[in-house]
Amino acid sequence: MRILVANDDGIFSPGIKALAFALRELGEVNVVAPDVEQSGVGHSITFRRPLRFKHTASAGFGEVPAYRVDGTPADCVVLGSNLLGRPDLVVSGINIGVNMGLDLTHSGTVAAALEGASLGIPSIAFSLDASGEELRFEEAARHALKIARWVLNNGLPPQTLLNVNFPNRSPRGIRVTRLSTHRYEDSVVERHDPDGRPYYWVAGKPTAELQEGTDFWAVQHGYVSVTPVSLDYTAHGFLERLGNLAEG
Repeated sequence: MRILVANDDGIFSPGIKALAFALRELGEVNVVAPDVEQSGVGHSITFRRPLRFKHTASAGFGEVPAYRVDGTPADCVVLGSNLLGRPDLVVSGINIGVNMGLDLTHSGTVAAALEGASLGIPSIAFSLDASGEELRFEEAARHALKIARWVLNNGLPPQTLLNVNFPNRSPRGIRVTRLSTHRYEDSVVERHDPDGRPYYWVAGKPTAELQEGTDFWAVQHGYVSVTPVSLDYTAHGFLERLGNLAEG
């Protein structure tokens, strides 16, 4: 099996190294990741400038081929799939911090998996709760290996990816979940530079309803959350009602 590993924290993140090393058990692994952190860039693609694709031995992946790209996580999946051969599986992560609920709309980690799924490749996004003092990447990677093996053996429906979030402790098990209302309540902080001109920081405070069956509930209770996510954004339940618009 050929496996493409990407992320949004950058090629020097310990999370992507733990994931790549764990997945060697399943087949040939190639790492393609941004040269700098790209958190929060969403599913953006670079098309107004050229991209650089460079082998990076200094990233410490040993015998695992690792390449850095001066672009977004989605760029990494596009280049890796075209330049290194089409993979059998795309995995993204392990991200430093969870990606749940509405986080998916701006997560670069999830965007890499979205790009893989849009190319028709089974894809998984992995994220780790970073609220503790010690980040358990190796333990998360062992569970990621189990999930990746299941996907390779069983496949995924078309236009579907898995969004996986790990608690930052020894998991109590795995829960199949739905997306929560997890989101960030944005606020804008105004400050001034030495010349008195204003500039702004967009800040956010996480909030969510702790409802059983959701990704947020599972992680908060010590479970690995596995959520199937569809690329079909159509609000099918509203189509019939919206049809009145066309009739008018």
